[in-house]
Amino acid sequence: MAPSVLVLALTLTALACLSGAHAQAPPNVTGILSRAGQFTVLIRLLQSTQVANQITNTLNNSNQGLTLFAPTDNAFNSLPPGTLNSLSQQDQVTLILYHVLPQFYSLQGFQTLSNPVRTQASGMGGGQYTLNVTTVASSMQVNVTTGLVTTPIANSINVTSPLAVYEVDKVLLPLDMFGVKPPTGAPQAAETPTAGAKTPVAAGPTAAGGGSNAASSVARGSLLGVVMAVVVWVVQP
Repeated sequence: MAPSVLVLALTLTALACLSGAHAQAPPNVTGILSRAGQFTVLIRLLQSTQVANQITNTLNNSNQGLTLFAPTDNAFNSLPPGTLNSLSQQDQVTLILYHVLPQFYSLQGFQTLSNPVRTQASGMGGGQYTLNVTTVASSMQVNVTTGLVTTPIANSINVTSPLAVYEVDKVLLPLDMFGVKPPTGAPQAAETPTAGAKTPVAAGPTAAGGGSNAASSVARGSLLGVVMAVVVWVVQP
């Protein structure tokens, strides 16, 4: 009986270890979204950008947890046509990471946030990529704003640590990516004449002035001729 008891003890120990390992496995973000429905576009982007893997790795190596703002399919469909296709692969990664906060927040936890709030995209490409999160205490409503978009949290999809997932009805468009870009260069100023440069004179007035001077010379010559003739006439005997 002793060997049987030993085998049973070892089996139970192994099962307990497996059970503990399973309990410690990080939540599957795409699985959570798939069960909730209406997040097909977000799931596709999480997979194509590898952000889903980044979320899993972060949850495995951090005690802070994460918070995901999840736009619905209708939110993505409301974007201007071609918005997503116009983004590079890196910009798509940045856009999705912009929807992830580097800490787990319950709805009550949002009340303690200090704005602006950093996201997993903060610092990428030299941009700030921050959010403002405000709460209305009387109704427990939480609003998220990017500077271009403001949307309330519509539903709590998963609020079990270490991953909080909240439904939002708009895609969070970061100001760093979709804001109006300043002009790359100031308008070129009109050239000013350099010192010593001759100022061009219109041809019309110059020609008229030249004609006037010539007429004056002719008149003086004629008058001089008349005077000389008179002098010669007077001097003659």
